[in-house]
Amino acid sequence: MKKIFALLSIILFSILNFSSITINKKPNILFILADDWSYPFAGFYGNKDLKTPNLDALAKNGVVFDNAFCANPSCTPSRGSILTGKYSHNLKEGVNLVGKLDPNEITYTKELRKNGYAVAHDKKGWAPARLDLLGYKENPAGPKQEFNRFIDSIGTDKPFCFWWGTNDPHRPYEIGFGTASGIDSSKINLPKFLPDTPEIRGDVADYFAEIQRMDKEIGELIAKLKAKGIFENTIIVVTGDNGMPFPHAKANLYDYGTRVPLLISYPREFKKNIHNDAFVNLIDLFPSFMDFASIPFNHKIDGISLLPILKGKKTNHRNEVYLERERHCMARAQKGNSYPGYPMRALRTKDFLYIQNLRPDRNPAGDETIAGTPSEYGDVDGGRTKAYMMDHKADKNVTKYFKMGFEKRPAEELYDVKKDPYNLINLATNPGYKTTKYSLKTKLETWMKKTNDPRVNGKGDEIDAYETYDKAWITKWDIVFWQ
Repeated sequence: MKKIFALLSIILFSILNFSSITINKKPNILFILADDWSYPFAGFYGNKDLKTPNLDALAKNGVVFDNAFCANPSCTPSRGSILTGKYSHNLKEGVNLVGKLDPNEITYTKELRKNGYAVAHDKKGWAPARLDLLGYKENPAGPKQEFNRFIDSIGTDKPFCFWWGTNDPHRPYEIGFGTASGIDSSKINLPKFLPDTPEIRGDVADYFAEIQRMDKEIGELIAKLKAKGIFENTIIVVTGDNGMPFPHAKANLYDYGTRVPLLISYPREFKKNIHNDAFVNLIDLFPSFMDFASIPFNHKIDGISLLPILKGKKTNHRNEVYLERERHCMARAQKGNSYPGYPMRALRTKDFLYIQNLRPDRNPAGDETIAGTPSEYGDVDGGRTKAYMMDHKADKNVTKYFKMGFEKRPAEELYDVKKDPYNLINLATNPGYKTTKYSLKTKLETWMKKTNDPRVNGKGDEIDAYETYDKAWITKWDIVFWQ
């Protein structure tokens, strides 16, 4: 009897001890980054044009942020800012697309790995980039490994941080994919900065279908976590690097270029089924990941941890966000040894969006053509919408949209985001908004000085001279990379 009691005691102790280890183990982090995914295109934001059941289920078990913005609406600099927690103008060459992220930069992946986390990525990491030219042996997002194999290889006793960077919903699209996926293009709520035509409706439907495909794949990731028994100990973060690849959106500081979905789910410790309307910049993910893993850090970054909101200790975060953009693609005729970008800075509050176009003599969409290259309005992604608008720019139902998406803009823009959520009516010269504009301008320029922005006081053209480590030319229909 004593032997049986002793055996039972050992078993009970082992169970309790294992349970304690499981509970006290640092949480895993699954970071899901979509490519060109704009707010509010998800079911958990109330959008009825597409179905995202897996994301909606995550949202019910997590915190959804209604005012999340990328730091820079261009792939490489946005992803660099996420990795480092810094505004992209503080990344030097990393501020431009296909630029250079200094290998000496401190990233959250380095910090997590240094503190015992297994780190890897699949699909699109920090990109587009020529890692072979930049001194990297692996992507800054971590070594590349397929998700299922990674999960199987590390076991359940080691915490991990995995970057899953889907290419959806980036172009190119399969024409008709939206219809084949059950989306009725005639019923979608078309963004008001696009002409209402069957061709463009079909293009947006194809975009939505890629978001739905992403949702399905996210469901498969979750199923894998559950099958391994580690779902309950995994923080899942889902967002997008910048807005939708359409005129007046991606590579612009309008809301459909910078405002992105963001949800964070960890029902074991975080709040559930909450929508928070405080402003978030994706640079806030770096310090959040450090707090998730209980890793202290004291180096200078620009991000602010979201953990207090996630745990319900506070509801406020930022009152506004500051946004920026430099060179996207090589879209303007070469001057000297460089291809100039289109520098912009902006301040977004709950009521207004104020934008400074710092070189208004340049075309924000890029030159119509560049001699000796295939570029055509090279800062607007090629595809059915771009082609239609270029081919029909003289049509009376298209002309005003073409001007908004492709032609030059004034030095200042001001939008009432509550009355004008698509940023269509520029109030910068309206006398009734003079005081508002002055206040926002002062705050923006103060931020630029405080954060050591090279563009302060009209300077910063050295940014245009930063090398492009791959040549990306965007045409009417596609993108072409030249070595």
